[in-house]
Amino acid sequence: MESNFNLNGKIALITGSAGGIGWATAKTLARYGASVILNDIKSKEILEERKQEIKRDFNCEADALQFDVGDFEAVQNAYNEIFKKYKRLDILVNNAGSLFDNLVGMIRKKDIEQTFSTNTNGVIYNLQSAARLMERNKSGSIINIASIVGRVGNEGQVVYGGSKAAVIGITLSAARELASKNIRVNAIAPGFINTDLIKFLSPTIFNQRLNAVKMKRIGQPEDVANAVLFLASDLSSYITGQILGVDGGMIM
Repeated sequence: MESNFNLNGKIALITGSAGGIGWATAKTLARYGASVILNDIKSKEILEERKQEIKRDFNCEADALQFDVGDFEAVQNAYNEIFKKYKRLDILVNNAGSLFDNLVGMIRKKDIEQTFSTNTNGVIYNLQSAARLMERNKSGSIINIASIVGRVGNEGQVVYGGSKAAVIGITLSAARELASKNIRVNAIAPGFINTDLIKFLSPTIFNQRLNAVKMKRIGQPEDVANAVLFLASDLSSYITGQILGVDGGMIM
């Protein structure tokens, strides 16, 4: 079973990987042998620290590319760099995300544009560029990080939920289009996960969301990273177009 998780020789790009789910995913894929390319919009210094930590702890190749996933030209430039160095891409984890909460009457135009730029446009831009590289080798796995909110909605999350529902639609459509090229496209819909995105929740909201989890514990970034590992590995070689909930039973 362990050998099926072997990612030796695989090149993986994880967007939004300076912290949270993306960072846990980068470490998990590196642990199983992948060469990882970190991405974030945060400072180059932070990305460089993360890159050196990956190389030190897992004795693998690692790179870091600072770019905004919602910037079409920046994404294209990044993939040009990947092609020049590696000539391939085997795994894309579309993880970069922006969380915006507000009631319908309080939503501002700039908040809509920023959220969809990162959460939705960024997924399409990276998926498009990754698919072109993967098609060269007739192989690849694309894993989009959606959200439980994109499946069932939530009060105060019209913008965020809409952007993540779009990710689900993107996943299903791309899976149909790319299956004949042996490129698999799946999504993970995390539930209540312990990341920086929840640190501003009031105690009341925090407890409400925790009480909705049937397993009665908050999820950890590693719970999502392990699901990514499965979808990136050969164990899921016949799986595409699926939305995998990692939510501790919040929805059933």
